[in-house]
Amino acid sequence: MSTVREGTKPHTILVAGGSGFVGREIVARLVDGGHRVIVPTRRREAARELILLPTVDVVECDITDAATLARMLRGADTMINLVGILNETAHNTFARLHVAFARDAVAACRSAGVARFLQMSALNAAADAPSKYLRSKGEAEAIVAGSTLAWTIFRPNVIFGRDDTLLNRFAALGRWLPVIALGGAAAEFQPVWVEDVADCFVQAVADDSTVDQRYELCGPMRYTLRNLVKWTLATAGTPRPVIGLPDALARLAASVLERLPGKLLTRDNLDSMRVPGVCRAAFPAVFGIEPSALETLAPAWLSPDGRKSRYDDYRAQVGRS
Repeated sequence: MSTVREGTKPHTILVAGGSGFVGREIVARLVDGGHRVIVPTRRREAARELILLPTVDVVECDITDAATLARMLRGADTMINLVGILNETAHNTFARLHVAFARDAVAACRSAGVARFLQMSALNAAADAPSKYLRSKGEAEAIVAGSTLAWTIFRPNVIFGRDDTLLNRFAALGRWLPVIALGGAAAEFQPVWVEDVADCFVQAVADDSTVDQRYELCGPMRYTLRNLVKWTLATAGTPRPVIGLPDALARLAASVLERLPGKLLTRDNLDSMRVPGVCRAAFPAVFGIEPSALETLAPAWLSPDGRKSRYDDYRAQVGRS
């Protein structure tokens, strides 16, 4: 884990979205480095594993309320914004959680005297991107980059890890379905490990050379969605035929699936996949990280042996023999 560099004083850091998949990794590393961390969350239960960390203050609140955000920032010197959604709901829209929240966060930081700001964006975020998701991420980037804050923006590819949604979802589907039909089967991805992403955020907090910089974060290997799903199913011990759907049929299927709980696939997801999800350069050298390969790590939780080991660990925790 990252540590505070010699001669660097610990920071007080508000991590919006700190109880999420990436946020938990970042918070743990910040604590390991001696930083004080404030984690606002709608449900304290969602951050239960962070509550026990020695320098973490978990606060149950609605961080999207501007007055609450301003209050939470008092005494902080850095903000990390990880707030984001992949799919919209009636209440939680891209405009609200990506764009409006970024605008409110920048304003609150200026008001509270918080100078340092780290933003989680997405690879291919741009004003002219093909999907609402990517356009909203691009608009948020523009708000942050146009501010007077000392900002750093990270643009990761699909992030994988033990608790990710992509690999685990397809592994689960493989246990129930005899065939996997895919929209966007030819879409390209370059998945990046959650711990590599977390290390970059933590290093950037105290590294002035990363100020006013955007960093694309990708893993070492490229895949089509079809090949990624086939590898996941084989690794999980449930190899299945994977069929790519024609575009028209994929959009028809997405128009149905996006109305169901869980939103397995949406038309906006398909639009995002129209742009290749690959980085234009090697992993940023400033962080000194050799990005980890999916094939090396993911079998630990996807494979039948990995799942059995995890189940045994759980049984031991609850005192069963």
